[in-house]
Amino acid sequence: MAEVRVPPADDAARHRDTRRGGGLAHARELFLTSGPVRPGVVRDSILASWTRSRECKVAADHLELPFDPNLDRKSRLAHGADAVISAACAKYADEPISVILTDAAGVVLDRRTGDSGLQEKLDNVRLAPGFSYAEQFAGTNGIGTTLEGRGPAHVFGHEHYVEHLEDLACAGAPIRHPTTGKVLGILDLTCWRKDANPAMIAAAASIAGEIEEALLAYIGRRELALLHDYLLACRRNRGSILAISTDLVMMNDSARELVDPQDQVALLEQSTAALADGKVRVFTTSLPSGAIARVHCKPSWSESATIGGVVQVQLLASEAATGSTDGGSAIRAHTTPGVVGTSMLWVKCCQEVQARLRSGDWLDLEGEAGVGKLTVAQSAHLAITPGAHLRVLDADDCAGDRADATSWLGGVGDELARRAGTLVLRHVDRLPTPVLRALTTLLEQTRRSTDQPRSWVVATRSSDAPSSDELADLIGCFPASVQVPPLRHHIEDLPELVGLFIARLTRGAHLTCSPEAMRLLMRNQWPGNVEQLRGMLLKVVAHRRTGVIKLADLPADAMATTRRVLSPLESIERDAVVETLINTSGNCAQAALHLGMSRATIYRKIRYYGINVPRMRVSQRG
Repeated sequence: MAEVRVPPADDAARHRDTRRGGGLAHARELFLTSGPVRPGVVRDSILASWTRSRECKVAADHLELPFDPNLDRKSRLAHGADAVISAACAKYADEPISVILTDAAGVVLDRRTGDSGLQEKLDNVRLAPGFSYAEQFAGTNGIGTTLEGRGPAHVFGHEHYVEHLEDLACAGAPIRHPTTGKVLGILDLTCWRKDANPAMIAAAASIAGEIEEALLAYIGRRELALLHDYLLACRRNRGSILAISTDLVMMNDSARELVDPQDQVALLEQSTAALADGKVRVFTTSLPSGAIARVHCKPSWSESATIGGVVQVQLLASEAATGSTDGGSAIRAHTTPGVVGTSMLWVKCCQEVQARLRSGDWLDLEGEAGVGKLTVAQSAHLAITPGAHLRVLDADDCAGDRADATSWLGGVGDELARRAGTLVLRHVDRLPTPVLRALTTLLEQTRRSTDQPRSWVVATRSSDAPSSDELADLIGCFPASVQVPPLRHHIEDLPELVGLFIARLTRGAHLTCSPEAMRLLMRNQWPGNVEQLRGMLLKVVAHRRTGVIKLADLPADAMATTRRVLSPLESIERDAVVETLINTSGNCAQAALHLGMSRATIYRKIRYYGINVPRMRVSQRG
């Protein structure tokens, strides 16, 4: 294992380190104030991490870290790494260095150090078990940046994004599953900045490698036990057989051929949950394709612990062909009027909302702006109670004077008095505080009423909205909550959405999207979600009503893959850069000249906005 500590530096070396630290600190200040960073001062990997940290809105002057109170200190990773970490700590017992283990989300599982001063510092910056040092929370650091890069990384001194970490130096290496290659966690070495040494990277990688070897011996026995049960089930049965563990899925030919791919995902989710308690489970389920399946789950055991299990699947019929399950209860086919998408995440969301309408449970519908919360609620209403009354009251309509608020609350009271139909309270997080209190009182009075029937009430709110006691009290009136996923989490539904919006915007005119344009749209992050996609297609159909949408027809916002919604000024700048690059056939030098900026600046803008124009010849020469 490589040694970590550096011998005492001479005065000249210390002077060079001080100048380098000062240069980094100044470059960081320039970056945080949107100033130009001189090339060569900051490593490219660190500059990219700073950019990601800024996009995630990480505070640069203080730490805001999530804490997991239910930390699993007996996880497979922690168990397999314990002996290796103990040996490493023994080797560095006299060194001011800490050995840290995290899971795949950057949550610290174990931290050991023999230096009291360093331990106190780590406590102060919450680099302790239970806290997450993922990059989106802690900015550039040895743990989070290693997770982002999926390879060994080091962050020394002022390379950290948050200023309270500048006294530290960190080197991390990923710990991978020995058979699947999946990143299970991070092994991080942290010391004082003055003691930093590039050899820390080799040392961290060496310790991570030893942990992987320990895991191989441990995981190998478990997976062999699961394989034995799977092969035995395949010999005894000719139906669809699956074997599931935390890191492994096996499937026979029958399962691959007979079970629809989207149904396979649903079966894996439901079977994993059924196997969690270590008992044999048999259940009947409706799948996204409309099929009905009888599922038999049998756990597998190794060393007195469950390691997953074997699942046998029998397809009974489709929901369209039958009206009941084994219990005789009626089954409705999954329908979503006005909504498209077949991904498991999206279908599950729609099914949960419809289930809440059937049960009559008032629903808190949460999600990012533009994900389609209102559309999902309206679709559930049309699918389950198409003939009933539907009313949508938007909080934006009562953001004015007292008369507006009184009128809006009166409308809510009138709808509740109907005791039938669906009432959607849209954007409740935007309600003024007095209105939030009054609405909470009104809803609580209605819930306490024993009169039946009662209207189905849905409240929609943004997951990005700031929390408050008044909003929390209001949400407490809704016993059920469903999260509507952002478009980037079910991007496979984008082609269907594009087709739906084109048909609506052109009123049936024959307009299609070329494969090249669709591939570009699929690569976008869509921070504005479905609403952003609709707005982009509205720009397209403004100048092309029929034929085929090609790359040249797409507006500037389709050419960027930024992770967040841009400000109006940033949108104008991005559009200008994209348009100029297109007009100059991707020649950055000419584009920079037209825009009145340096070539280095235009490269930085391309990276910042994630501009990616296919078939563009990006030239570095004039």
